Amino acid sequence: MYRFLMRLLGFNITDKLKRDSKTLAKLFLFIFAIVTLYSLMFQLIMAYEGRSYSIIDGIYWALVTMTTLGYGDIVFESDLGRFLSLITLMSGVVILLVILPYTFIQFFYTPWLEAQAEAKAPKKLPDSLTDHVIITNFDPIAEALIERLISHKVPYVILFRDLDKATEVNDMGYKVAYGEYDDIETWKKMRVDQASMVVALNNDMINTSTAFNIREINQDIPIITSCNSEDSVDILKLAGATYVFQIGKILGSALARRTMGGSARVHVIGHFEKLIIGEAPIVDTPLVGRTLGESELRKNTGMNAVGVWERGRFEMARPDLELTEKSVLVLVGSLEQMRAYDELFGIYHADDAPVIIIGGGRVGRAAAKTLEGRQIRYKIVEKDTRRIRNTRDYVVGDAADIDTLKEAGLDEAHTIIITSHDDEINMYLTIYCRKLRPDIQITSRATLERNINSMHRAGADFVMSYAKMGANAIFNLIEKDESLLLAEDIHLFKVKTPKALENKKIFETDIREKTGASIVSIQRENEEIIINPDPDISLKKCQEMVLIGDIQSEQLFKDAYN
Repeated sequence: MYRFLMRLLGFNITDKLKRDSKTLAKLFLFIFAIVTLYSLMFQLIMAYEGRSYSIIDGIYWALVTMTTLGYGDIVFESDLGRFLSLITLMSGVVILLVILPYTFIQFFYTPWLEAQAEAKAPKKLPDSLTDHVIITNFDPIAEALIERLISHKVPYVILFRDLDKATEVNDMGYKVAYGEYDDIETWKKMRVDQASMVVALNNDMINTSTAFNIREINQDIPIITSCNSEDSVDILKLAGATYVFQIGKILGSALARRTMGGSARVHVIGHFEKLIIGEAPIVDTPLVGRTLGESELRKNTGMNAVGVWERGRFEMARPDLELTEKSVLVLVGSLEQMRAYDELFGIYHADDAPVIIIGGGRVGRAAAKTLEGRQIRYKIVEKDTRRIRNTRDYVVGDAADIDTLKEAGLDEAHTIIITSHDDEINMYLTIYCRKLRPDIQITSRATLERNINSMHRAGADFVMSYAKMGANAIFNLIEKDESLLLAEDIHLFKVKTPKALENKKIFETDIREKTGASIVSIQRENEEIIINPDPDISLKKCQEMVLIGDIQSEQLFKDAYN
């Protein structure tokens, strides 16, 4: 009966369920025996008192007494009968009010909850699932990464070792699974031999164990792990990690690249095959006040301006887009074209003023190292003396204290970089620094993506998202040479020439109007890549094109031409 009910409720018949059914059978047999015994004793004592009742009356009295209902329609008159009533009552309290509810919880309710949880967070993935990405842990980076995976229709699953957390995230609409990271059987059940990649986002020790156990099953699968400590990089690689990324370093470097100090030279932010993608501030250059069409960048340098950052907002390039002191060009071209740009504009904006970095943690130190490579002076403001590396580049104190900021060079600095991991602190310091220096450039870190717009409203010129930077770094590895996310809204992707565009000249296509993307290179079979192709070039069959646009451009392109 128990197994039939469990099957009816959708449970799988396991060895444990079989053992439970035997235990339950013994319990109900015991209850049946007790009720039968009390019924017989009821008959005997009633006969002793000179009264006669049926067997049904006996069973009725036993159950009414054991369940403490006590209707009082059948009562004993002798002390012996009342003693039996007390024994029946006390045993009924124990059996029906204690043992039976416990049994219900143990053998029905708990298995039902576990089945519900397992349905939400299965311990085993279907055999048919292939080329999926397995993510361990759920944090802002994982959330941003999953958004990318969904948009590119890449299957994924988040593996948890905590069942409650797994069901909670499942209720948020994500695909989850449950298992221990240090159990090889877990990874077999996750179909790691059929997966395309594993992304481990736990602490360094758990990530090490994860990579080591996966390598017992699959020697070839790419394993991407996050890393908090510099000392853990080699250990993670020895354990089997294919790529180890330190998001603190990536974010710190990105924050430093946004500074407009030093010069107006191009700063490389990414590579895509032979393409070089760079950013260049135009402050103090002859480009200020002109439109992109009037700048004649393509004619003079060969580089193609594909967009402009303006106070943290990215705008796709168009001829009438006006350039201001705050504009940062996003340029695409070859190494030779980048050098030609630097020869024309690299001499401008030679500024020796320092950059103030608020926070001396991993992100702050990475930003300082990047600035050092660009030969830009800096001062790190840090109140935790344990983080102080040297007295020359650090100022000990609270960034909320104006005297500390002045000591760091507030009056002459051209840029402040805020690197705290606490978004509320970063917003507070952004407002404070903007009030003290309305003309200064403020670049801030945001841990949560939802706070980016608030940071801009608070006065930040650029806001770099911890979550998006981490997700971009991982996604670039997943997509390999087919796609490249450069920044929060800049997306490079490769496609074959659609049939609708074959034999058309580039200027005859309506790609930019329909999708917002721009062609930055083309390559015919067995031919060299043509970077920033001339608008008169015709697109041929089986030609590969690299386009750049915002994150939705690729999908719009596919919808328009495929």
